[in-house]
Amino acid sequence: MKSYADLIEQTFEFPQEEFKVENKELLFNEVPLMEVIKEYGTPMKISYLPRISHNIKKAKRLFNKAIRKFHYEGEYIYSYCTKSSHFSFVIEEALKNDIHLETSSAYDLQIVRKLYEKKKIDKNIYIFCNGFKRPLYRQYICELINDGFKNLIPILDNLNELNDYEAGLQGPVDIGIRVAADEEPNFEFYTSRLGIRYNDIVPFYKEKFKDNPKFRLKMLHYFINTGIKDSAYYWSELSRFVYKYCELRKICPELDTIDIGGGFPIKTSLQFDFDYQYIIEQIIENIKWICNKSNVPTPNIVTEFGSYTVGESGAILYSILDQKLQNDKELWYMIDGSFITHLPDSYGINQKYIMLAVNKWDDMFHKVNLGGLTCDSLDYYNSEAHSSEVFLPMINNGDQLYIGFFHTGAYQESIGGFGGIQHCLIPAPKHVIINRKDDGSLETSLFSEEQHHEKMLGLLGY
Repeated sequence: MKSYADLIEQTFEFPQEEFKVENKELLFNEVPLMEVIKEYGTPMKISYLPRISHNIKKAKRLFNKAIRKFHYEGEYIYSYCTKSSHFSFVIEEALKNDIHLETSSAYDLQIVRKLYEKKKIDKNIYIFCNGFKRPLYRQYICELINDGFKNLIPILDNLNELNDYEAGLQGPVDIGIRVAADEEPNFEFYTSRLGIRYNDIVPFYKEKFKDNPKFRLKMLHYFINTGIKDSAYYWSELSRFVYKYCELRKICPELDTIDIGGGFPIKTSLQFDFDYQYIIEQIIENIKWICNKSNVPTPNIVTEFGSYTVGESGAILYSILDQKLQNDKELWYMIDGSFITHLPDSYGINQKYIMLAVNKWDDMFHKVNLGGLTCDSLDYYNSEAHSSEVFLPMINNGDQLYIGFFHTGAYQESIGGFGGIQHCLIPAPKHVIINRKDDGSLETSLFSEEQHHEKMLGLLGY
């Protein structure tokens, strides 16, 4: 029987940019994971911050390269969707790369205040305020604009939202409009619940903006829930959106920016193959072609990248506590954590991640199921994105196996309720931040300890 290393190397192109093996142990972005485990233990979430800057620089480089290639007359603006991960170390790392922010709720704007107080941003930063807005969100928008955040742009989600800005803001103020895109054909609903209908946008502009010196319609925004991908649906929706921009631009000279919301995919399998350069060139070329055909200036392009920004920086490491043969063929490896609570997307939307053994790469392997600690029968992980089976090294003579799930950095803490109450009172794992010093050496720090029972009991009123 072959080793686990043979299995991986014969199944995939391996090693890869983020993954390689030395001395029978896995390295993640050149980080020796066994050393981190020996220092901090498991279960443990890690955030490798240099990957955030790496992905931002890559996207900016490719967009600007495509702009030069097609002589596109407009700027590219990279914004980070804070909802993907609100942690200070994530946003502050992203901001090192001259980016801008997209927000979703009132409390996002309190984060903006904190970032300004810490001198991580200035008042020139673009802040794109999305979402269906409760009164407090609208109030904070008005307060920040009135305080001098001149590039904070509220993106209107409904026809009535502008009334609060009419009352609370001094003009002139830049405003955006979100277009209600059609959902993917297999979705349960035909049109997105968010945004303003295509047919309402031009009449709404004529009524509320055209002769109103207080507001300038600066941006048209849309969002594709499935993200940017090479599909007939994506190109159809993008073209429809750009044609609407062109129609509106002919009567609205202040309109000079579009936001093509919906992010890039990230690697969730070792077989991942997405041609970022090709897709970006197609986006630039298509927008320019439609604008030239319509005889209107090409707009500045904003992207909102959340998972793409932070997802590939994250991982979670587990120990295998025990193995259980439950019948003739179903062998379970029990982890020291829970998929439902630690990786809620694996439970809620059947999201698959890159899963690899951390050690024992020279050992023989077999098929297993992975079980979590909660009493819920759905707390398991038994298939990979590339296959319907999970294979891991054998455990013999009481030796210890460690495994990792990779590219888990987006959404999992917020969906799982970081610092709150988890199913079966499974504690949140410790969280370790990994960075690199100027000389390239690793720097690790403990952001949060494993959740303690006293905090849980306090939340429950004991």
